Amino acid sequence: MQNKVILVILDGLNYHVAHDCMGYLQGLIEQKRAALYQLQSELPSLSRPLYECLLTGVTPTQSGIVSNNVIRLSHYDSIFSLAKQQNRVTAAAAYHWVSELYNRAPYDAVRDRVTHDESLNIQHGCFYHWDHYPDEALILDGDYLRRQYQPDFLLFHPMNIDDMGHKFGLDSSEYRNTARHIDVILSHFIDNWLEDGYQILITSDHGMNNDKSHGGILECERAVPLFVIGEQFSQHDAPIKQTEICGLVCQLLGLEHEKPYPQGVLTS
Repeated sequence: MQNKVILVILDGLNYHVAHDCMGYLQGLIEQKRAALYQLQSELPSLSRPLYECLLTGVTPTQSGIVSNNVIRLSHYDSIFSLAKQQNRVTAAAAYHWVSELYNRAPYDAVRDRVTHDESLNIQHGCFYHWDHYPDEALILDGDYLRRQYQPDFLLFHPMNIDDMGHKFGLDSSEYRNTARHIDVILSHFIDNWLEDGYQILITSDHGMNNDKSHGGILECERAVPLFVIGEQFSQHDAPIKQTEICGLVCQLLGLEHEKPYPQGVLTS
């Protein structure tokens, strides 16, 4: 099995808001073109530790990336490094913390905001450092990378849902409407991505609470969605851990790896 893969991390998206508000993705499920799983985030339920978890399969307490203030390169094999080592093309449109984990730390906006360097783990990148950077612009950045470089692995990582959660809290129209907005944006791109041969995973790092924050053990902070779209997914009920997303992507890419991955999610 050797596929191209798009991973979308919708920062700060709570599972129940995803389930209730994302009508396009739910429409794909009703048509049996997609499936939705509920995952529990690892702890602490914070962004940088969980980017590392999603992209390496290593929990925060194991990786040492235990807060958003740990600014250094990852010490573990990631989807990016494994793909690059095995001569696959990598790309990301993402928050600058992703660049700091897998390319260069600390982030230098002049040097790193637009990256094209085949020696790096993320060979082609459009990185941003504003939490309010529009989701629509981020998706356009990533789609430019797709069309220009045809990466085998492409990460999209928009931030507006998390930003609205920190400003207005979980139980707010602003937070829910931002989830609805990215659902509409994705509806204009997903068919093109599928036609271009990609298998698609859409998930989140963590959820949100009514204190306008996250980081603890509340269900609203830890429950996150995983939508899977593409012919390689079985659409059967199966337990999936957040630490298994990395291995699942590696399996789809056909990489040699030692990452844990879920059973019963793929067709073969």
